Amino acid sequence: MDLTYLRTFREVAKRQSFTRAAEELGYAQSSVTMQIQKIEKEYGVPLMERHGRQLRLTPPGEELLKLFVEMLDLYDRSKETIAQQIGGTLTIGTIDSLAAFYLPPFLQQLRTRFPGLNIHLQTQQEANLVNKIKDGEVDIGLMLDRSTADSFLNRTIIREEPLVLIAPVGHPLAALDSVKLKHLNNCEFIVSEESCIYRSLFENLLKEHGIVFRIGFELSNLEAIKRCVMNGLGIALLPRIVAQEEIERGYLAELNFNHPEIHFDLQLLIHPKKWKSQPLQSLIQMLMQDAGTQAAGL
Repeated sequence: MDLTYLRTFREVAKRQSFTRAAEELGYAQSSVTMQIQKIEKEYGVPLMERHGRQLRLTPPGEELLKLFVEMLDLYDRSKETIAQQIGGTLTIGTIDSLAAFYLPPFLQQLRTRFPGLNIHLQTQQEANLVNKIKDGEVDIGLMLDRSTADSFLNRTIIREEPLVLIAPVGHPLAALDSVKLKHLNNCEFIVSEESCIYRSLFENLLKEHGIVFRIGFELSNLEAIKRCVMNGLGIALLPRIVAQEEIERGYLAELNFNHPEIHFDLQLLIHPKKWKSQPLQSLIQMLMQDAGTQAAGL
């Protein structure tokens, strides 16, 4: 049987819709329907049934889905094993801040060790990244989070990553020995997108303490946020790795703001059944050695 049919069956089962599966795969809906019908003819039993508008797998369909997923995974593994001889592909999912300010040295080391390796770096919001790892679209994920609770993915904390409040050099708050929440009342903030996990954390913290959170600018680009702060347009909260160079060079002032809730863990995420190619194993080892941690569960 054509493996394309198995992939189509998996996508229909995942989307619970012929239409959405066809859109995702780039097929005509009639082609998706035909492929599913051929599989049902092959096995002689109905594999899907409709309940109102909802499409569900029959018991035989549920069993075949498990087997098809295993077969497709085995096929992908066999291709990757052979591809390693000529390079192969490694897909890394992460967030913008880590892609720009944390990962480049490790990518350089990977390129040196595996010159023929194709490295795909995808930046996603945290929720999308988790889903892509679960769906097997990303080999490994790196993100900032405060929770390690996950019933499906293996998560390992690489290190704690503090968040820092940055201000223009000479800002009145920069002269304080200790900046308290009350000092931030009515300050104008330059913020990242609303879906940003550390923005949400900080915004909720201020609201819980009755602090007025004034947004001067909302930007999706981290460099733009730093430039706006340098030019006196407001203050901002960013992961330390994003602003460390400018702070050390004296272009930005780091406010002495220490709050127990203002930090995240830099986490490595991987599917528990993910087959680890040599480049993937090397990346995990590099990340753990750099942080001085052990790759437990990976």
